[in-house]
Amino acid sequence: MAIAADDIARMIKERFPDAEIRIEDLAGDGNHYAATVVSEEFRGKTRVQQHQMVYEALKGNMGGVLHALALKTTAP
Repeated sequence: MAIAADDIARMIKERFPDAEIRIEDLAGDGNHYAATVVSEEFRGKTRVQQHQMVYEALKGNMGGVLHALALKTTAP
Protein backbone atom coordinates (compact mmCIF):
# COMPACT_ATOMS: atom_id res chain seq x y z
CA MET A 1 0.00 0.00 0.00
CA ALA A 2 1.46 3.38 -1.04
CA ILE A 3 1.07 6.83 0.47
CA ALA A 4 0.63 10.03 -1.53
CA ALA A 5 3.13 12.88 -1.31
CA ASP A 6 0.25 15.23 -0.46
CA ASP A 7 -0.62 13.06 2.54
CA ILE A 8 2.96 13.21 3.80
CA ALA A 9 3.04 16.99 3.39
CA ARG A 10 -0.34 17.34 5.14
CA MET A 11 0.78 15.34 8.20
CA ILE A 12 3.99 17.36 8.47
CA LYS A 13 2.12 20.66 7.99
CA GLU A 14 -0.34 19.73 10.77
CA ARG A 15 2.60 19.41 13.18
CA PHE A 16 4.64 22.32 11.78
CA PRO A 17 2.17 24.96 10.49
CA ASP A 18 5.00 27.37 9.61
CA ALA A 19 6.94 24.79 7.60
CA GLU A 20 8.06 25.03 4.03
CA ILE A 21 7.81 21.46 2.74
CA ARG A 22 9.02 19.87 -0.48
CA ILE A 23 8.27 16.19 -1.15
CA GLU A 24 9.77 14.24 -4.04
CA ASP A 25 8.71 10.70 -5.03
CA LEU A 26 12.11 9.16 -5.74
CA ALA A 27 10.99 5.93 -7.41
CA GLY A 28 7.49 6.79 -8.62
CA ASP A 29 6.10 4.01 -6.45
CA GLY A 30 4.61 5.97 -3.55
CA ASN A 31 6.99 4.24 -1.13
CA HIS A 32 10.32 6.04 -1.52
CA TYR A 33 10.36 9.78 -0.90
CA ALA A 34 12.72 12.63 -0.17
CA ALA A 35 11.42 15.46 2.01
CA THR A 36 12.85 18.86 2.79
CA VAL A 37 11.26 20.55 5.79
CA VAL A 38 12.15 24.06 6.93
CA SER A 39 10.62 25.17 10.23
CA GLU A 40 11.47 27.63 12.97
CA GLU A 41 10.70 24.82 15.44
CA PHE A 42 13.96 23.15 14.43
CA ARG A 43 16.09 26.05 15.66
CA GLY A 44 18.44 24.93 18.42
CA LYS A 45 17.65 21.24 17.89
CA THR A 46 20.12 18.63 16.72
CA ARG A 47 19.58 16.98 13.36
CA VAL A 48 18.51 13.78 15.12
CA GLN A 49 15.95 15.68 17.21
CA GLN A 50 14.62 17.41 14.08
CA HIS A 51 14.19 14.10 12.27
CA GLN A 52 12.51 12.52 15.30
CA MET A 53 10.03 15.42 15.34
CA VAL A 54 9.16 14.79 11.68
CA TYR A 55 8.83 11.03 12.23
CA GLU A 56 6.41 11.73 15.10
CA ALA A 57 4.40 13.97 12.76
CA LEU A 58 4.04 11.02 10.36
CA LYS A 59 1.90 9.27 12.98
CA GLY A 60 3.40 5.79 12.77
CA ASN A 61 3.36 5.59 8.96
CA MET A 62 7.17 5.48 8.73
CA GLY A 63 8.24 1.89 8.10
CA GLY A 64 4.66 0.91 7.28
CA VAL A 65 2.90 2.46 4.30
CA LEU A 66 5.85 4.83 3.99
CA HIS A 67 8.79 2.55 3.28
CA ALA A 68 11.63 5.07 2.92
CA LEU A 69 12.04 8.79 3.51
CA ALA A 70 15.26 10.68 2.86
CA LEU A 71 14.90 13.65 5.17
CA LYS A 72 16.53 17.08 5.16
CA THR A 73 15.51 19.43 7.96
CA THR A 74 16.63 22.93 8.85
CA ALA A 75 15.56 26.15 10.52
CA PRO A 76 14.99 29.16 8.26
